[in-house]
Amino acid sequence: MKVRIAASASRDEATAIAAAVAEHVGETVEVYMGDSDEPTLVRDVTEGATSDGPDSDPSEDEPGPTDRERRLREEIADIERGGPEKYRERLAEQGKLFVRDRLELWFGGDGLDFEDGRFANFDSWRSEAPRASDSQAVEDRETADSPEADEYDPDTRLPADGLITGAATFEGRKLHVGANDFTVKAGSVAKHGVEKFIRLQERALKTGRPALYLVDSSGGRIDQQRGFFANREGIGKFYFNHSRISGVVPQICVLYGPCIAGAAYTPVFSDFTVMVRGMSALAIASPRMVEMVTGEDVDLAELGGPEVHARHSGSADLVADDEEHARELVAGLIGYLPDNCEERPPSVDPVAPAKSPAGLDGVIPQKPNEGYNMHRVIERVVDRDSFFELQPEYGREILTGFARIDGRSVGVVANQPAQRAGAIFPDSARKAAEFVWKCDAFNVPLLYLCDTPGFMAGSGVEKEGILEAGKKMIYATAAATVPKQCVVVRKAYGAGIYAMSGPAYDPEATLALPSGEIAIMGPEAAINAVYANKLDDIEDPEERAERERELREQYREDIDAHRMASEVVIDELVPSGDLRAELTARFELYETVEKERPEKKHGTIL
Repeated sequence: MKVRIAASASRDEATAIAAAVAEHVGETVEVYMGDSDEPTLVRDVTEGATSDGPDSDPSEDEPGPTDRERRLREEIADIERGGPEKYRERLAEQGKLFVRDRLELWFGGDGLDFEDGRFANFDSWRSEAPRASDSQAVEDRETADSPEADEYDPDTRLPADGLITGAATFEGRKLHVGANDFTVKAGSVAKHGVEKFIRLQERALKTGRPALYLVDSSGGRIDQQRGFFANREGIGKFYFNHSRISGVVPQICVLYGPCIAGAAYTPVFSDFTVMVRGMSALAIASPRMVEMVTGEDVDLAELGGPEVHARHSGSADLVADDEEHARELVAGLIGYLPDNCEERPPSVDPVAPAKSPAGLDGVIPQKPNEGYNMHRVIERVVDRDSFFELQPEYGREILTGFARIDGRSVGVVANQPAQRAGAIFPDSARKAAEFVWKCDAFNVPLLYLCDTPGFMAGSGVEKEGILEAGKKMIYATAAATVPKQCVVVRKAYGAGIYAMSGPAYDPEATLALPSGEIAIMGPEAAINAVYANKLDDIEDPEERAERERELREQYREDIDAHRMASEVVIDELVPSGDLRAELTARFELYETVEKERPEKKHGTIL
């Protein structure tokens, strides 16, 4: 049967008519549109399918972009240009990338997998701005010496409200991303940018995916603070959400510029913060404000540059040399972490250590008080090139970092005898406590390598809070529920054995090498405390020296690892060359261990 319909009918209408007629008459229907001599489509009643006739227009099946879509793409391109061109030019002078170029560096291709809130603030500036196709008009209006130049002020451009948010694929991992656009009001945030950042945080909490913050912001936009500063859903919600997310998913921050006041809190609330040398600064107030309030004349680098926060405050975990290096550091870091607190860390194929485990005992000096570099122990225990040290310049008496043993992620806490004999100072105690806390949050097992005379004594460290800092380290170790292995490499004196997860702190094992000693204090201090009066009664210097030597040897026998193994204080005395194999077997066995702690709201120590 043949049916002719108006040429103005749409394809959907023609298809519907053909189907209805074919069903009604019970035979195949050919539909002719307008004056066409050939059918536009054919409805086969037997097959129940509609096919194109010879007169059909294939372009109707896959129409190209309409003017409406093309206009939208132009608007998107305009937004992605960022702020005024003059500010983009200044980025090059500062050695920094434009934010969208930075996203391409991090994630390849076009950057993000998708973007949220790209049109934020669009209505407030776009109506007066020339479109992307009018790039020459932009340049002319920015430079023209005429009354018309004032009709469009490029400083009013607020594309994406200065903050890009969305999701990306990084090293094979899906994560949430927020990145400030410094060409838009110096990366400052206002009402819509605040809303976007809060949504990013809430979505990270929902998905259980890591959050990456690429921060280059001067903080809240002061001239627009109404509507976002003190509101329930204002900028204060950032830090409320940081606190809620803490320990649920990893939060990683890379700092690209001077972040002052409110902008400085996202880096310090993050689990891991990377600063970039020559670019980054972090401070509660600007140098100008500091001078106004305190009279101190200080430049930004002295106030809060990478050197300050990597060496003194501990706010920076790592310092990158440039933008590419920052990406490399985060790529290395994230490989040790799970997506969230419900997952275990990723494993990789195991590789042999950089140096043979068989040579480990030769690294440890025979003399108990002789210094050496603990890195030389670590490189004979962990997989080659896997030790990823954090805060290397802060609290240098303790080493903290991630590593792999037989391909498994572990967190390493190791005393460093090469620095102040490995004694624990306030900053190194705080550093260790925070690292242990993060490892426990993200299910990373812990390896303690103990060689310390204990916590440092003296009026200086008391003023710096050695007891408070030591308390935090001991608390973090006690509260950790991940598998823990303690190795007494050499000295384990005083409360140092407690802080380093000794027998009383629920380790899966306390192991000792043949050089190990466990005691309240070292032989010299112990002899002085116990035998001082008797030694003072010996007048002959040679006789006194001989008596002191005898007492030291007797004391050493009591604290030697053999005695501790004999009394089952420790679990096993291990030949140094077997330590890696021993740890591999133990971490494998205890990989799924779950520990119970008393039910409570939370502790009060940290």
